[in-house]
Amino acid sequence: MEERPYRSASGAPIALRRRQHSASCRELAVRCPRLQLRSLSAVTSAVWLAAYGLFVLSENSMVLSAAVFITLIGLIIYLHFVKIDQESLLVIGSLGIQVTSSYASGKESTTFIEMSQVKDVVINEAIHMQKVIYYVCILLQDPGDPQGVSEVVPLFQALLWGKRKCG
Repeated sequence: MEERPYRSASGAPIALRRRQHSASCRELAVRCPRLQLRSLSAVTSAVWLAAYGLFVLSENSMVLSAAVFITLIGLIIYLHFVKIDQESLLVIGSLGIQVTSSYASGKESTTFIEMSQVKDVVINEAIHMQKVIYYVCILLQDPGDPQGVSEVVPLFQALLWGKRKCG
């Protein structure tokens, strides 16, 4: 097992781990840094300060309760659906490709793609804001048209969108 530090397209630190389980089975895993307490504290403080300012102006204690509630719900949603800690790609030569995303809350999302459905693996490019970003995609074969592509599956989403999901 070999782990190397890198940076994503947005400059966020990441780590790539490569494992070879057997001659026909390899795993690539990209690990993002854990949630930073500093950024969490800054967002929480900003929301609560804004709520306190509204409380002073309106003299309604419901504003403070709503701020606490919104902060907690927002944190739960962020940890469960947005913040990805690790993404892995397990390639089993004759069987298929398993893509797993592990979220900060502990939730895991796994997708398996049969090798017979894979037409090709490509490095695609996209223009995002003022940058050209490159990402790895799997092209799935169209069952009706052997020359066509039915779906493009991007891999390593946390790297694709950088700090929004990975930092």
